[in-house]
Amino acid sequence: MLLKELTACRGVSGSEGEIRARLKALAEERGGVCTVDRMGNLIARKDGGDASAPHVLLAAHMDEVGLIVTGVRDDGLLRYKPVGGIDPRVMVSKPVLLGDGRVPGVIGAKAIHLQSEADRDRVLDHDQLYIDIGAKAKAEAEKLCPPGTYAVFDSPPESFGEGMVVSRALDDRIGCLTLLSALSHGYRGHMICAFTVQEEVGLRGAKVLGHYLEHDLVIVLETTAANDVGDVPFEKQVCGVKKGVVISHMDATSIAHPRLRSVMESIAASAGIPHQPKRYLSGGNDAGALQRAGEAKPAVVLSVPCRYIHSPASVAAEMDIQAQADLTNAFLDALPTAWAEICK
Repeated sequence: MLLKELTACRGVSGSEGEIRARLKALAEERGGVCTVDRMGNLIARKDGGDASAPHVLLAAHMDEVGLIVTGVRDDGLLRYKPVGGIDPRVMVSKPVLLGDGRVPGVIGAKAIHLQSEADRDRVLDHDQLYIDIGAKAKAEAEKLCPPGTYAVFDSPPESFGEGMVVSRALDDRIGCLTLLSALSHGYRGHMICAFTVQEEVGLRGAKVLGHYLEHDLVIVLETTAANDVGDVPFEKQVCGVKKGVVISHMDATSIAHPRLRSVMESIAASAGIPHQPKRYLSGGNDAGALQRAGEAKPAVVLSVPCRYIHSPASVAAEMDIQAQADLTNAFLDALPTAWAEICK
């Protein structure tokens, strides 16, 4: 399963080299002509030969949330900071891998019986946690994992339940998988597939891309927090797992172009592709940067529902992942004809 291969690659924001190299090889196998810009964004172009067709930009971020070592204590324990938004409640006792050598470590905290009553009544923040790599002293730890070393959760992708997958980095290796599907599928006009960097720390790669790429419209392929389990009221559930790809009206950083969104919904309905709206406004993504860059372009976001996002064990449904790819490819087929409706 290609998704498992993509999620196994490391790519914390600012350290995307491993996942970028693999995506570049996969994109070139599918006919993409690839370049890498100074920011680290991977751009794969594929021209179908029809100069009259609108130029389409498909984008997904290749980076993932993770950790970076900020210092080493005298006892050999590592201080760290999160890279991207990670809830400290998911951290304690989780295994991690550090640096190119994949040094094993575990997130530690003061033993519960040594914590104060106040500590036990609140969530320990990241600055009260540490990474234990088994080092006996500072010098040993610094040799293995000096400050600046990146860490990822050690949580290999696995099949899960009925038609589900559990892994770190589903956000947004799922979108990257859909870009590869689009390259294989092809488009009669000029298509750009952008695998962006540093989305998790402020859409930084997309902010650069939007100012130099030439395109007529933007489709961002993402994941979104489902929030559909437990006692969450229906009106606060963002979307539902196994209910199809999410076609967003709005999120925290962008508002979908209304006619582009309407065309996308019509194509999904006509093709029988499972789809749903985003019921509760949350999160942001590269559309917030790409929509406003340069001369501004029509944009819409297609997301896959994902439980426990930004954690070591994110969960998504294979049918929702397939729906995102199916709708993207169906839209590419319909785009030259639908362009007049979008532009009117």
